[in-house]
Amino acid sequence: MKISARAQSIQESPIRKLSALANAAKKRGTIVYHLNIGQPDIQTPDVFMKKIIDYKEKVLSYGPSDGLEALKEAMVHYFDYFRIKLENKNIVIATGGSEAISFAFNAVADPDDEIIVSEPFYTNYNGYASLCNVKLVPVTARAEDGFHLPDIQEFEKRISPRTRAVLLCSPNNPTGTVYTIAELKAIGAFAKKHDLYLIADEVYKEFTYDGKIHFSVLQLEGLEDRVIVVDSISKRYSACGARIGAVISRNEEVMKGISKFAQARLCPPTLEQIGAIGAYELPHDYFKGVMAEYQKRRDILFDILTSHQGIVLQKPEGAFYIMAKLPIADGETFARWLLNEFSDDNETVMIAPGEGFYSTPGKGKDEVRLAYVIEAVKLERAAKLLLIALDRFKD
Repeated sequence: MKISARAQSIQESPIRKLSALANAAKKRGTIVYHLNIGQPDIQTPDVFMKKIIDYKEKVLSYGPSDGLEALKEAMVHYFDYFRIKLENKNIVIATGGSEAISFAFNAVADPDDEIIVSEPFYTNYNGYASLCNVKLVPVTARAEDGFHLPDIQEFEKRISPRTRAVLLCSPNNPTGTVYTIAELKAIGAFAKKHDLYLIADEVYKEFTYDGKIHFSVLQLEGLEDRVIVVDSISKRYSACGARIGAVISRNEEVMKGISKFAQARLCPPTLEQIGAIGAYELPHDYFKGVMAEYQKRRDILFDILTSHQGIVLQKPEGAFYIMAKLPIADGETFARWLLNEFSDDNETVMIAPGEGFYSTPGKGKDEVRLAYVIEAVKLERAAKLLLIALDRFKD
């Protein structure tokens, strides 16, 4: 029997596709350091678990399709700290940031419509575009420029009668780039000029380094009716398995449509929303220690990688990823070799091939994404293993 063209063509995740090889390496007794996936090892706040344990309802019933009002209220207070004024009606709780992306795509685009995106980008954008029958139109950023946005004229070249939105991620996954206020204002003006929506994935908004402050597109003036933000607690509170995200917009028509999408999947998980309410009650200085830890890890990884003359990268300004251009022909071949053949003192490293973070065929083949989400001692060893491997690897 034949399966759908959609099922045949949807992209495999470069983050997870090599998991079977990693499992096989572990069965052989090899220690695998995971730099492939953005799964933080920072402890989930105790209050998150305590809120769930203290839940007293006798029946775990359906919740509201658009999320618990108490969680929305907690988020409103949270964003108020950043001087971003929201109301409960501006928020729909989603089953993770991934569903929030799907909701946003479906809210602004019909089948065969187009969304302009700066690449490299979070790989699952490709997957959700496939599921929504939407075409991602890439504008390529360069490692040599720190993956900052290309000139606005490059975006102008991608405009077509089917263009419906621009999609950005800042702080960026997979590059760690934090876009400047000037960059975001330019993209905002571009969206307004062409009557487009501006979708922003801001799930790493707390993670900025060296004194940088994240500027949200929700702070852009005159764009209130076209800005849609994708949000999540996964990285914010090291709660990836909770699957609690959100879509945020002040456009009432957009939110009405998204609420109907939410009704179609019934409701987001209740207990995890309860836990999230507890996490949002934490004081904002909770992030100081977390940010300091990630900045330390970033510096370790960056310093080791830049000791190799063949590696091209800029120091990331946020999130917890480095997108590095390596002296290799094909990142996936290298990643497979690391798991199948390489070891040093019975240890190896797992990485995410860069090509899967692009939409343009052939782009990113010599790049890899590395997530600095393991403790400093292990990260230092993993980075040194990568350099040893590069010296041994033969294309």
